[in-house]
Amino acid sequence: MTATPIALGPTRTPLLEGAITGAGGALADLDAARALIWDAGPEGFPEHLPENIEWVQLFSAGVEEWFDTPIFDRHPNVLFTSAAGAFARTVAEHTLMLLLAGVRALPEHLAARTWRRQELGRSIGTLRNATVAVVGAGGIGRELITLLAPLGSRVIAVNRSGTPVDLPGVVETLPAQRLPEVWSRTDHVVIAAPATPGTRHLLGKAELAQLKPDSWVINIARGSLVDTDALVEALRAGTIGGAGLDVTDPEPLPEGHPLWDLPNALITPHDSNPPQLRTVAFAEHVAENVSRFTHGRELIAGIDVAAGY
Repeated sequence: MTATPIALGPTRTPLLEGAITGAGGALADLDAARALIWDAGPEGFPEHLPENIEWVQLFSAGVEEWFDTPIFDRHPNVLFTSAAGAFARTVAEHTLMLLLAGVRALPEHLAARTWRRQELGRSIGTLRNATVAVVGAGGIGRELITLLAPLGSRVIAVNRSGTPVDLPGVVETLPAQRLPEVWSRTDHVVIAAPATPGTRHLLGKAELAQLKPDSWVINIARGSLVDTDALVEALRAGTIGGAGLDVTDPEPLPEGHPLWDLPNALITPHDSNPPQLRTVAFAEHVAENVSRFTHGRELIAGIDVAAGY
């Protein structure tokens, strides 16, 4: 079989070059290629693609910044794929870390300067038999569910369609339109949904008010999905147990922001998918999609332009 000509840019690392050639592709100039592997953000992307380009692989899993550009409108006949799912395991591990840290009162332990065993002991919970709502049961959400299962958690999975998530530990799958039913029924919430105009402030003041006093909210999707002002208010008032945030709104979270000083807020600087792990995972994702493209099979993580992700 003749190798499929594929363009790569702009970084052109040996790892990506090897992923392409090892999966049946051949490195080519853009004007001679059938596909483009774009290993950067929107800035610098070609204003117009040649007609020979059939497929473009983007570097990021979340593609909202690409919808702020005219790229999809300019190339309606090109198939675009994201890196959704490529980084799922790494992000799921980070998510579990944030959730366990909150439930086991790690922020309070880290802040303690005296032996407060009895006082802090009352704050410690468990994920065993706890109900965890995974809002956005896609790649990351599904990986998290597999990590929660051995801990004995009961998962309410929420996805766009309501198609059952057939994984151990899932007790119910609900479509997105039934999300209002979830808040009062869950012990903890993990936000892993895509950022679209329809999901902005998905978790706001009314939703936070329905959670339990010891509920932890974990957001590893995008900061815009949570109303930051409402979250700060809930954390200050103690109406929820706490929040573990790898993403914030605004981002980066500025110095002096109230979230930094709240003892029940655990913040990591959007590093659930660090560069040294992201590069390898993206290369594996590229290799799989190049192989599929070469053999005429359906590609992974196709972008639904109409849906916005």
